[in-house]
Amino acid sequence: MFKVKTFGIDLQPFKTMKALSVLDEMVNDFLKNNSIKKVVSVSDTLTTDDKGETIGLIRVISYEE
Repeated sequence: MFKVKTFGIDLQPFKTMKALSVLDEMVNDFLKNNSIKKVVSVSDTLTTDDKGETIGLIRVISYEE
């Protein structure tokens, strides 16, 4: 059975690398804590405000239990 999990994080100027590390850690912790052995896909997309400025990042993983 395939499942999908979504993670999100706000991005702030000059702190993007830290935010990406936190997001990676969130995903890795989820995979480890749920004993996920097979990830089918990973997709990142940016979120923007009404001015078109990047304000966040969403990562979606699909995996098999």
